[in-house]
Amino acid sequence: MENLKDYEKAGKIAAECLEFGRKLIKVNGSLFELAEKVEKKIYDLDGKPAFPINISINEIAAHFTPEINGKTIFKEGDLVKLDVGVHVNGCIGDNACTIDLGDNKELVKASEKALDNAIKIIKPGVKLRDIGKEIQNVIEGFGFSPIRNLCGHQVDQYVQHAGLTIPNYDNGSELELEEGMIIAIEPFATTGEGVVVDGKPSGIFRLVQEKNTRNMEARKIIKFVGENFKTLPFAKRWLKQFSNLNFNLQTLEREDIIEEYKMLVERSKGLVSQCEKTVLVKDKVKILTKVD
Repeated sequence: MENLKDYEKAGKIAAECLEFGRKLIKVNGSLFELAEKVEKKIYDLDGKPAFPINISINEIAAHFTPEINGKTIFKEGDLVKLDVGVHVNGCIGDNACTIDLGDNKELVKASEKALDNAIKIIKPGVKLRDIGKEIQNVIEGFGFSPIRNLCGHQVDQYVQHAGLTIPNYDNGSELELEEGMIIAIEPFATTGEGVVVDGKPSGIFRLVQEKNTRNMEARKIIKFVGENFKTLPFAKRWLKQFSNLNFNLQTLEREDIIEEYKMLVERSKGLVSQCEKTVLVKDKVKILTKVD
């Protein structure tokens, strides 16, 4: 694989920044400050964010990123998912962990153990259903539910979710892993029923198509997004230099140029833990999001 070195570099930076961010999560700490510090560190290490830092708390499983100068703080009892993605020339390393500010150690262990066990069976020829079954068995063994409509994913250059989806339960898929695939394995465990639904708008967007718009300031946003993020997700707070930002983003959405992700919330409001690593599929699997 000609760009493997870029994937390895992105994975190493992602892992280092995840550990850096994990240590900053404390009761009364600012989510906005955490996001700014972690994303700055990504750039300092010569990478770029593959998506805005996700800091999803309690029943929110994914797609929460702070607003510009947001005032939200961590509270006693919070269950915090930190999801960090880095790219180098479009080659992505994606990893996540859960930090428990309450009394949810077993729920955190469930997703961590599920990830560890899934990685142990990764090799060419393994069926997707068998990965999902392993994750499901571990999480249910802890007395929790896997989230069935969230999954791991194959990654490709400038595409965070490409090709295969890696299930968190036995979904019956007979598709097999192939040598050289790069996949993110991402178990989610919950005290709830195991289904996420769309919540509030997240402040995370992606460029759907580059086309003209009559709004001059909105055109500048399209140009900036296309040059800096291409097809990867971006945060509203990364555009704070633009005037009339809310209006212009709404214009671009209305014209189907960009779309905003929704927060993903566990339907029964169950607590959610998450753990994720990016790996290279080989006879002896290689974890890419790993600090040397």
